Amino acid sequence: MSKERDSSPLNESFQFFCKNWSELNRDELHALIRLRIDVFVVEQDCPYPDLDGKDLLSHHVYAIKKGDDVASGVSASATIRICAPGVSYSEPSLGRVVTNSSCRGLGLGIYMMKRAINECEHLYPGQGIRISAQCYLDKFYTSLGFETTGETYLEDDIPHIQMFRKS
Repeated sequence: MSKERDSSPLNESFQFFCKNWSELNRDELHALIRLRIDVFVVEQDCPYPDLDGKDLLSHHVYAIKKGDDVASGVSASATIRICAPGVSYSEPSLGRVVTNSSCRGLGLGIYMMKRAINECEHLYPGQGIRISAQCYLDKFYTSLGFETTGETYLEDDIPHIQMFRKS
């Protein structure tokens, strides 16, 4: 989704990026990891090792509020990790989907998912996309074309379900 073709009002408030590991600078990486820890570890009270090695093999779709300086230590506004086939599943996958609590209710989550889906389909055409979704977000992901493909399971003591979106 290039900015030129995208007239979303969110473009007035946020800057959007998609970078692989080697393209991220240390301040951007800090902003992404800080957001993931703030939400997944602190807010959801789920102590787990966020740095799992998959970031090194992934693309990162993320948003920063215009005017925010990541060099000052602020968190990203939202981020999604795109894993290549073979990193998490045999298909490409999206994970670490997270929106900063201060940015919820703006439509940023669904907008970011659409951007990530487009990026994933561009990077890995014709392969579909797999996710491990927190169960309470089932309808959100279904609205984006994902279908449930298995039974509910616990991941870090949170109910999850595998879902797949055909290309």
